[in-house]
Amino acid sequence: MRSEGTTVVRLGADASRAEVEEALGTRGVVLLRGLDIGTPEQFHAAVARFGDPLTSYRGGNTPRSKVADGVFTSTEYPPEYEISLHNELSYAGSWPRYLFFCCLVAAETGGATPVCDGRALLADLDPAVRARFTGRGVTYRQHLHGGYGLGKSWQRTFETDDRAEVERFLADADMSFEWTDDGGLRTAATRPATRTHPVTGEEVWFTQADQWHPSNLPPAEREALLELVEDEADLPHSVTYGDGQPIPVADLDAVRVAAKKHEVALPWERGDVMVVENMLALHGRQAYTGARRILVSMT
Repeated sequence: MRSEGTTVVRLGADASRAEVEEALGTRGVVLLRGLDIGTPEQFHAAVARFGDPLTSYRGGNTPRSKVADGVFTSTEYPPEYEISLHNELSYAGSWPRYLFFCCLVAAETGGATPVCDGRALLADLDPAVRARFTGRGVTYRQHLHGGYGLGKSWQRTFETDDRAEVERFLADADMSFEWTDDGGLRTAATRPATRTHPVTGEEVWFTQADQWHPSNLPPAEREALLELVEDEADLPHSVTYGDGQPIPVADLDAVRVAAKKHEVALPWERGDVMVVENMLALHGRQAYTGARRILVSMT
């Protein structure tokens, strides 16, 4: 299936690692069908063919649970809402190269994991919008509570209650931070909006600015959250341009329109594995009904 330059390559269960990696290096997404995977352990074994799965999601801002060694739930978010297209951990100091999604139970309706070629998104942006992002970068801000409050706690985010360990992690990730009087933690990380792909040498879109902005939330949820805080910086996560200036919603909407234009969504079948090259392709989640169980692994 092809849409304005975005291609999902479909391969069978007998595809070799070399075939998968070659397809990923050009198209960014591979769907493996016919693997007949039914358990987290079988999924882990399939992922291990491509490298050692990451055993931690430390520093990640979305809620997910570990279900097996190197295997996690997909983002735990109400099924009636979609999850916008994004590059995984693009706000962090390091990020996974490959993402693996496995379908154990397909939804009754919806529930696909849409993908989008980040190169096509970047090329489609209005030059003025693109110049603002590439010239100014993006600052991601977190306001993490210490045990009770909105969003994730810093203890759950960094998988420890040791402040010194958290501070070492933040320093290694080039993030500034401030402990608050009520036991919470504020962090900030300024990142480029695009990066040079280490293999292809291409400039790729690699940011989650539109996802971290409150305009990404459903209207009722957004209004309710903003009523609880005095400033956007008090939300669990928020974003500005890298110079600290607000990002106009029009600029973020331009990103969303370009992403949707190049989105491809294939319905899941039980046992499917989708592999995403994280710097070449964005991914998201459609709203859905019924039972759905999609697991995630990263290398």
